[in-house]
Amino acid sequence: MLFEVWAPSARDRVVLALNGTDHLLERDPRRDGWWSGVVPAEDGDRYGYALDHRSVLPDPRSRRLPDGPDGLSAVVDHSAYSWRNESPRLRLRSAVLYELHVGTFTPEGTLDAAAARLGELAGLGITHVELMPLCPFPGVRGWGYDGVAPWAVHEPYGGPEALKRFVDAAHGLGMGVVLDVVHNHLGPSGNHLPSFGPYFTETHHTPWGAAVNLDAPGSDEVRAYFLGSALAWLRDYRIDGLRLDAVHALADTRALTFLEELSAAVDELAKEQGRQHFLIAESDLADPRTTTPRTLGGLGVHAQWNDDFHHALHTALTGESQGYYGDFARTPLAALAKTLTHVFFHDGSYSSFRGRHHGRPVDRERTPAHRFLGYAQTHDQIGNRALGDRLSASLSPGLLACAATLVLTGPSVPMLFMGEEWGASTPWLYFTDHTDPELAEAVRQGRRREFAAHGWAAADVPDPQSPTSRDRSVLDRAERERDPHNRLLTWHRQLIALRRTLPDLTDPDLSGIKVAYDEQARWLVFRRGDLRVAVNLGPEPAVIPLGTNGRDRVLASWDPAEGPDADGVLHLPGESAIVLTDG
Repeated sequence: MLFEVWAPSARDRVVLALNGTDHLLERDPRRDGWWSGVVPAEDGDRYGYALDHRSVLPDPRSRRLPDGPDGLSAVVDHSAYSWRNESPRLRLRSAVLYELHVGTFTPEGTLDAAAARLGELAGLGITHVELMPLCPFPGVRGWGYDGVAPWAVHEPYGGPEALKRFVDAAHGLGMGVVLDVVHNHLGPSGNHLPSFGPYFTETHHTPWGAAVNLDAPGSDEVRAYFLGSALAWLRDYRIDGLRLDAVHALADTRALTFLEELSAAVDELAKEQGRQHFLIAESDLADPRTTTPRTLGGLGVHAQWNDDFHHALHTALTGESQGYYGDFARTPLAALAKTLTHVFFHDGSYSSFRGRHHGRPVDRERTPAHRFLGYAQTHDQIGNRALGDRLSASLSPGLLACAATLVLTGPSVPMLFMGEEWGASTPWLYFTDHTDPELAEAVRQGRRREFAAHGWAAADVPDPQSPTSRDRSVLDRAERERDPHNRLLTWHRQLIALRRTLPDLTDPDLSGIKVAYDEQARWLVFRRGDLRVAVNLGPEPAVIPLGTNGRDRVLASWDPAEGPDADGVLHLPGESAIVLTDG
């Protein structure tokens, strides 16, 4: 077996420690900084590298870390797995995504336990399961954004074989799998990359410290490292797409950016394999160039999260106005209407949260709607609240139904956060399991200070290091059998079925969407082709002038409601939603 490692930090020797035996590696004369050697090895064998008589460290490209980030690597033979199912050919345009955290989706918190529940999601109508990060991190519990080994799978979740079984099971049910990957930083503990080479640079500083080295000396190999890990998920695990965490935090000044390189490599792999791979970016830039094709001067990412839609919807539903919600909360229905028709609320407008103008307009004539994801809740928007409270903690079932209606019938690709489909009452808290006592205490105190600034008493902020924070976040599926949870689940299933069967709901034409609203009466209605979707966010019945011929047919309604009368006026109960067609 060929063992190779990029270790430019080594002065005169690199030793492969394999199953307790040392093997001296040779410098690669063709590749600067690389060391290699051929040594017999089998699947599961433990190994690591020692540079210049120093301690043995795990492989930077570890495919498996059975004992965690500080333990030895294990050989993984990807060819040993026998795949049972082919990847389904699914288009992003008609997708319905479901964000899932393996550690809290089931009490067991493993990939195999989650795979056993995939039938529920297929029955709901989900097309793609989006897994939160799976890379190893110290400890057992965590969100996954502190991962330190971007080629491996967290062992407490089941390791590499369990991920393959999960993907295989999803494909067998006709669903794709999207994996959340983090390229903008690594976790604060268990990261051994700096011992091998210039994986990080002081040229740029980020909220996590020194930046990942994407443009300083040595960055060619660092970029190849992260590109290789991304392609490995798609190739070795048959993942269908990747969600790229916080791409706005990628410090990269090179003419050919890392994102362009990645999108080109993913497109090439898809062509080679005859499969449909895609990238979804999380970006705070409100810049349509992120998803503009490379041939038109963009970065070529296939889609991106649209937090502006979330913020507009959240303020319209809750009335919250703190922090970045402030601009949206002034006239929330106007903000919601703008994000439904123009995608970004901040498209060059002034952002009071940032203290400057922000964003760039989307070309609605040339940009398809499926370049953007729309959602009412995500792991960030729930877990970064002091109490991890979902919308269900403060909204009525009717308003939750309105949120579902706007997400699932809106122009963007819809995404749900696990449990949202039945209005789960369980919180989703911020939780960690740092093994370094000083880091654990720093995180605990930092969390308390953060929310003390917003008026929270320290005792009221859950301890992220406590096992109960994770345990409280586990979904309670028994709720689904009780109202209003069962009714909400049925409503989500009905809306997703409409999206699957009505072409107007997957029409990519942003310019054809028409919206009307009444800020005071708190109703909003939008038209997509032959369909009209109306929501009444107010507590009292709304009188909505649709201006139709009165022959519209009701396709779905949260509360019993008739179509518009002969004058084209719709009478919609308070906190309710309806989908109509005049076709």
